Amino acid sequence: MPAISQFFGVVIYMYFNDHAPSHFHAEYGEYEAVYDIETLDILRGGLPRRAHGMVIEWALAHRAELRADWERARDQMPLREIAPLD
Repeated sequence: MPAISQFFGVVIYMYFNDHAPSHFHAEYGEYEAVYDIETLDILRGGLPRRAHGMVIEWALAHRAELRADWERARDQMPLREIAPLD
């Protein structure tokens, strides 16, 4: 599962050929959550409040890039890194 971004201890991943809906995985220490790209709802898992807030802020700023990486992953193409949260 390729990492596409890292910031403040949060690592963002996407799997190749993963199931719908379009989503990404966020890990923070021993926590993991799966976020829907379109709604940013948590599909599974959870993160501490501060880490969750950072993931939402980052995803809002990079939603188009997340969509593009999702399509690349579905097509088995290399994913592009996405800038971290500043």
